[in-house]
Amino acid sequence: MGPYSQAVQVDKTLYISGSIGIDPKSGNFVGSTVSDQARQALKNIGEILKDANCSYRNVVKTTVFLQDMNDFSAMNEVYQEVFSERYPARSTIQVAALPKSAKVEIEAIAIVGDIKDE
Repeated sequence: MGPYSQAVQVDKTLYISGSIGIDPKSGNFVGSTVSDQARQALKNIGEILKDANCSYRNVVKTTVFLQDMNDFSAMNEVYQEVFSERYPARSTIQVAALPKSAKVEIEAIAIVGDIKDE
C-alpha cells in the first residue's frame, strides 16, 4: 500500500509496521467489523513474526490505532485471543482516519530470540 517495509530488524529488535485487516492474497478486508479486522491484522503480524522465527510471545510492545474508541472492547476481546499470557506493553489511540478506511491498525515491536521470564 505504500513505500515501506513490513518489518525491519535491528540487532535483536523487530519493528513491525502497522497492519490492517486485509487478506494479503485478495487485497480485501476480511470483514466489516472491528473484530474481523483486528483478527486479520493480528494474523498478518503473526505471519511476519513467523518469517523472523518468532511468535506472539516475542512481542514486547504494540500500538493499536482505532477509528472509534467505542470499538475498544471488541478489539480487546480479539487481542486477548492472541496475547493470553505475558501481555506486551500497549498503547491504544483513537485516530481521525486509517488507510483504506480501516477500523483498526496494529503495529508491534518484538525481540528476536529467547525472552526470559522474570
